[in-house]
Amino acid sequence: MISALYMINLKGEVVIYRSYRDDVSRSAADAFRMQVLASKDFRCPIRMYENSSFFHIRDGNMYIVAVTMRNANASLVFHFLLQLVSVFKAYFGGAFDEDTVRNNFVLIYELLDECCDYGYPQNCAADVLKQYILQEGNKSESFSIAGALSTSGGSSVPEQVTGGVSWRREGIRYKRNEVFLDVVEHVNLLMSAKGTVLSSDVEGEVIMKSFLSGMPECKFGMNDKLVMEREPKKDSARAARGGASSAVELDDLTFHQCVKLGKFDSDRTVSFIPPDGEFTLMKYRCTENVNLPFRVLAVIKEHGRTRLEANVKVKANFNVKLFALNVVIRIPLPSNTAVARMTVAAGKGKYEPENQAMIWRIRRFPGDAEYQLSAEVDLTATMNDSKKWSRPPISMEFQVPMYTSSGLAVRFLKIFEKSGYQTVKWVRYITKHGQYQYRI
Repeated sequence: MISALYMINLKGEVVIYRSYRDDVSRSAADAFRMQVLASKDFRCPIRMYENSSFFHIRDGNMYIVAVTMRNANASLVFHFLLQLVSVFKAYFGGAFDEDTVRNNFVLIYELLDECCDYGYPQNCAADVLKQYILQEGNKSESFSIAGALSTSGGSSVPEQVTGGVSWRREGIRYKRNEVFLDVVEHVNLLMSAKGTVLSSDVEGEVIMKSFLSGMPECKFGMNDKLVMEREPKKDSARAARGGASSAVELDDLTFHQCVKLGKFDSDRTVSFIPPDGEFTLMKYRCTENVNLPFRVLAVIKEHGRTRLEANVKVKANFNVKLFALNVVIRIPLPSNTAVARMTVAAGKGKYEPENQAMIWRIRRFPGDAEYQLSAEVDLTATMNDSKKWSRPPISMEFQVPMYTSSGLAVRFLKIFEKSGYQTVKWVRYITKHGQYQYRI
């Protein structure tokens, strides 16, 4: 798929060149230099030149460029390039720049050969690569590869590389076996000035942090609508912390490579052997029955050209036992604002001229509470009085622990391992703001 890979500095010099096929030469970098580096304004990460496609990303002072003459999957190429950078940073202690590349030619070429074979991406898991690529190279002082390299049990290397569990190495041991499962959601909202919801959706992800010994197999279940319809009597999980429905309909599901997709298609159970440490187990989107954590009612009145009144009410729609943290409400004002005098029922309000907005901050917002802001704004007369104020929308920032706007809830999390050890499980929920806006 990939014909060649280049690492080019900001001057256009080829620092690393690796050819996987014979259809593209080293001089093809000149085309990239002319098409991209010589251009003052380039935004497209893909360029076509003489039947060749150039895919490039930039990290620090280095360009990583993949060239192909075939109709390659662009998403796969970019994902491979980003994974390559992650592997390099794992080996070099988080540093990846021109000096690091020049000081580690041998190691980089060895990694490129292992990560890609005849142009097809292979294993890009740094934890697995460290087991059999023993060349250390020059790394930053803060990085130590000790303990990550396994010089014993070399017979397990082919299993890890060619087997079905390339994302997890064998022989992992912990004194205390724990699993942390975090359901993190970002809720997006656009509401009209009349209180009509124009658009709303939830973008969520399930993040898992595993500290498990051996080769455990995990099963994760949620209150998916398809499962609830099949098993109505076994539905013991309500929507997470204030959801109106016991079942949720999820769209655009994507999973980590460890998930057995066939098992999910058959019974909607997420079965997997988890990687060690933190990883994103799944991502999803929800567009139906979105529970809005906050409602805003704003009345902005303009009195002539020199005075403006604002009244903003914010109400929490979640359970009274919950609290929102670090709530920030941005109320836009005209650019010719001179003075803004405001009174708030809770928190602190301040006019920030650089942002052309009143910023209302509430550190702790109780559930089912309602607070109000009242403000009188003086405007200065300008030469452009004929230009009407565009009234940008009010925006919000917040975090609500133990609450999900989609209503997603974890029904069960089971862990099986041949040694039969006991596992401590932690499940947490949090809803954060996305683009949360109210028109005025």
